[in-house]
Amino acid sequence: MIVRARVVLPICRPPIDDGAVRISRTRIGAVGRWRDFSAGKREPVVDLGQCVLLPGLINAHCHLDCTTLARRLPAHKGFVGWIQALLAARAGLSHADYVESWLRGARMLVRTGTTMVANIEAVPDVLPGVWEATPLRVISFIEMTGVKSQLSPSAILQEASRIIASLPRGRHGAGLSPHAPYSTRPEVLQLGAQAARRHRWLLTTHVAESAVEFDLFAHKRGALADWLQTQRDLSDCGHGSPVWFLEKLGVLGPRLLAVHVNYLGNGDARRLGRKRVSVVHCPRSHAYFRHRQFPHQALSSAGVNLCLGTDSLASVRCRRGETLELSMFAEMRALAAHSPDLSPEVILRMATLNGARALHRQGELGELRAGARADLIAVPFAGKRHAACEAVVRHSGAVAASMIDGRWALEPRL
Repeated sequence: MIVRARVVLPICRPPIDDGAVRISRTRIGAVGRWRDFSAGKREPVVDLGQCVLLPGLINAHCHLDCTTLARRLPAHKGFVGWIQALLAARAGLSHADYVESWLRGARMLVRTGTTMVANIEAVPDVLPGVWEATPLRVISFIEMTGVKSQLSPSAILQEASRIIASLPRGRHGAGLSPHAPYSTRPEVLQLGAQAARRHRWLLTTHVAESAVEFDLFAHKRGALADWLQTQRDLSDCGHGSPVWFLEKLGVLGPRLLAVHVNYLGNGDARRLGRKRVSVVHCPRSHAYFRHRQFPHQALSSAGVNLCLGTDSLASVRCRRGETLELSMFAEMRALAAHSPDLSPEVILRMATLNGARALHRQGELGELRAGARADLIAVPFAGKRHAACEAVVRHSGAVAASMIDGRWALEPRL
């Protein structure tokens, strides 16, 4: 088919007025001006009218199974209090609750334009059933903790590896997620990084998310240190920043997605850039905990690939009467509000092209070009071409259409 729109935003090249995209099964055949296309007799044309057509959004960090915990956790008790409340809330959820939460979150993402999500699987038993129930492309990162586990680090890795091996191959994928340096034994981080390199898996971990985590590793003090002192050997703390700690363990590398990275020590941005680590910023979660300004400039100047994620609804504030949902548009709007120096073009690349690069899908996803996968969305738009990027970043609510792998996930509202 040929899909026509008021403006086409390929991301990898300038916007196209009255543009069109030719779809050939699951791939993009051509991108250009409508007047340069000639439809064959059996080639249907879908004219989206007053819309901007762009690549599907890539959510580089999410916890779908926490969707039902929205509004249930106290931000005012600080990061440690929030973690304790999260653990207590999760303990009360059944397997059916996790499935429903995962699927509910997935439906939100499809509605709001995400076509690929990197999701943390704290309850991997829901796989692969939930994969089959969503049109989303999913990379499921199997969570590994181990602070209280009776299993050895090698047994923890073996179990995660067994889960990955048991999953069907196809549109979805899997990787490893040692939860965070403070909640995971160093050996688990090291073994996970080694396994990721050996099997060419992706690896993700939460790092330098909070000031108390930074204080734990840099100074061996603070609320997180107080809470963990009876649960974890703290002899590896007090020597350097969380990023420095991961470098020391050999975890940093081009297959790592470092999530949050809100607090940097001296030289941390250069460490991440030198090792070609991708950093996932979650703007609404960042605002929820009132972290200091995200170090966008320092990281981008060091050559770090910066992308966006939604995190979970368990760490999102919501005004009374406001609809609370997982949405990459909401993340882009939050980033634009807190970082007015960032252009809409930069923000949109973080939600598309940069996410594809972080997930090692560059050239396939996150851009509209010949040969790329046919993942695209449409957003209502009747303005001028030069205003299309800003309109997309400011958009809220559902998209007008969504296509994943050449099939409509949301039929066009014509």
